[in-house]
Amino acid sequence: MLRLGSVVLGVSDLPRAVAFWTAALGYVPREDQDDEWVVLVPPANSGAGVQIALGTSESPVEEHPRVHLDLYADDAAEQAAEVERLVALGAHRVDWDLYPDDPDFIVLADTEGNRFCVIDTTHSS
Repeated sequence: MLRLGSVVLGVSDLPRAVAFWTAALGYVPREDQDDEWVVLVPPANSGAGVQIALGTSESPVEEHPRVHLDLYADDAAEQAAEVERLVALGAHRVDWDLYPDDPDFIVLADTEGNRFCVIDTTHSS
């Protein structure tokens, strides 16, 4: 049986991406990073989680990516606080043209322009 091993993000500035995602998620490098690749994992005491691999890429960022990360917040207050924390770390809000009328998500981009969402898991439409 297959299992999900990593979510891989292409980045142009690896140290900047590592700094953002380690601060955003509290993840740590699995091993020493090299100039083109690093795998980030949850800290040992946090339990299971999906690792994130960051690899250098020259591909342009997609405006409407087919794959992205969803980060879950426990409620609207936590969602708002996390969005502000992530923006302070270097993320930016995306002027998303595909928002529904009453969204449960906020679209951000990391320091490399990769889109991700912060979801209010208590939101009901």
